[in-house]
Amino acid sequence: MTDTEPDQPQQLTTSQSTVGGVRLVALHGELDQNTGAYAGAALSPPTDGTSPRTIADLTDLTFMDSSGINTLIAAHRAAEAAGGWLRVAGAQPTVLRVMQIVGIDTLISCHPTVRHALEQ
Repeated sequence: MTDTEPDQPQQLTTSQSTVGGVRLVALHGELDQNTGAYAGAALSPPTDGTSPRTIADLTDLTFMDSSGINTLIAAHRAAEAAGGWLRVAGAQPTVLRVMQIVGIDTLISCHPTVRHALEQ
């Protein structure tokens, strides 16, 4: 299911599903200053009482700048505050490199695939 909200930026779409009680939020496109708020809303822990455990699937994320890093950090902190966690899966080499340069990979658990993230 792909989100089609009126304020959805054209350069980023999201899709969500649940696997074994874990929310899977896939980001498709570019995560930057123009799309950060939209991605942040998608990655925020649910307020309906469901599990605050989330995997951000970055397999189809083609670009991420420092705004994207801030979005992931905020989502990580919100998940922890709600008693859950945020894990990253499938980051492409260019996106993973940005994460490694700023050290976010030491703060947020990063995995090569969604399957690996689920098995941790």
